[in-house]
Amino acid sequence: MRLVLYQPDIPQNTGTILRLSACLGVPIDLIGPAAFDFSDRSFRRAGLDYLDHVHISRHESFDAFDAARVALSPTPRLVLLTTHAADSHVDFRFCESDLLLLGRESAGVPQSVHERVDARVRIPMRAGLRSLNIAVAAAMVLGEALRQTDGYPQD
Repeated sequence: MRLVLYQPDIPQNTGTILRLSACLGVPIDLIGPAAFDFSDRSFRRAGLDYLDHVHISRHESFDAFDAARVALSPTPRLVLLTTHAADSHVDFRFCESDLLLLGRESAGVPQSVHERVDARVRIPMRAGLRSLNIAVAAAMVLGEALRQTDGYPQD
């Protein structure tokens, strides 16, 4: 299981997701360009002392990320977290090799990326409310995926 961040906008959210990744032992893929400097030096300057515990792969673009993904055998599923999905994350059956894709805080992912994912899931919410914070959404869906696949770290 991996978390994939598509062109992140807000460094604080990215830092929170990187900390989540470190604590749960889940690798991260960062797809650029980002709205901020996402180098290790920048993260360390922001006080992310968990960085040594995170496995980060950086990709220049979605095309570069997707080429690396489809080169794997077997190709892991790309699961998009989006408010535009029909399936709830609690009803979806996750696999250990799934890649959980989170879009930009400001705009999600473009239609061209929507068309290339293998599945879409949403978090059920009350009507009339737009969305959750991306780090909260990542934690909720990753938590359910790890629960289903018995993927939590052992104490």
